[in-house]
Amino acid sequence: MNILLELFVVTFRVLWAFVLAAAKWLVRPKEKSVAGQVCLITGAGSGLGRLFALEFARRRALLVLWDINTQSNEETAGMVRHIYREMAEATAAVPRAGDGEKDALPHCNLQVYTYTCDVGKREHVYSTAERVRKEVGEVSVLVNNAGVVSGHHLLECPDELIERTMMVNCHAHFWTTKAFLPKMLEMNHGHIVTVASSLGLFSTAGVEDYCASKFGAVGFHESLSHELKAAEKDGIKTTLVCPYLVDTGMFRGCRIRKEIEPFLPPLKPEYCVKQAMRAILTDQPMICTPRLMYMVTFMKSILPFEAVVCMYRFLGADKCMYPFIAQRKQATNNNEAKNGI
Repeated sequence: MNILLELFVVTFRVLWAFVLAAAKWLVRPKEKSVAGQVCLITGAGSGLGRLFALEFARRRALLVLWDINTQSNEETAGMVRHIYREMAEATAAVPRAGDGEKDALPHCNLQVYTYTCDVGKREHVYSTAERVRKEVGEVSVLVNNAGVVSGHHLLECPDELIERTMMVNCHAHFWTTKAFLPKMLEMNHGHIVTVASSLGLFSTAGVEDYCASKFGAVGFHESLSHELKAAEKDGIKTTLVCPYLVDTGMFRGCRIRKEIEPFLPPLKPEYCVKQAMRAILTDQPMICTPRLMYMVTFMKSILPFEAVVCMYRFLGADKCMYPFIAQRKQATNNNEAKNGI
């Protein structure tokens, strides 16, 4: 009898979850504040990582930027400081509402900290994380964004590049999370963001290592989310970000069928990050951009494999990475010739 009652309750909760999800599509939830909170972003020196840094800066978060490229990371930090200065000037220009009342904008000691870190090396992650805790404080928002791609067919890809892709795109999420999650659990407060890819939900030919690493990141994120729920740590939120091809140059040359491409062009990085920020600040568990990716993922789950192959071929998605791989190979050959190798 108890199990029947529980089954009824579960059915009601499942249906209620559908209602709440539909309501969020109609009524935009209020965004939470991250002002004054420590936000750490990996791969902050360029691409989506840089744009995430600028968006969090505009929301008055205290930024910790990690990247393997010191120069580009410092360039991002300079942009963040410029935003902080503009906000400070705007705050100073706002007249006080009255004696004894607070200013219209909250005051935070806004700073940005940069660290050169190779997230593909476990000990480097742990040692840099310890420096962050000592020099900045505990991290409240962790954005695992760093990523690499080898750009080789499987049999032409050196083992070292395959290992590098897995380390940076997948294993690094374990190290950074293990470094900062304990304090989040203690405080029952925090937010972990996994920037994965649509290629972590469905795959294509020619990028086996990249797809495997992103599938791994998605699996890690989902399991972690379930673990936090099982531990009843509802104050720690998680958001999985799975964008379609983003026009950052990472996959330059990638092409789907030319007749389809106008309807599914590469995403503008700014659009992708703004959509992701809305999901993060409203505690949305997952965001796919564009929304068509939800349908593609669903179709891949229910269709026979041969039907998926037919659909891929129609869209030109079966070999969409081949022009990208050819460009990478040509660039490598040119570089080797230039260096006399």
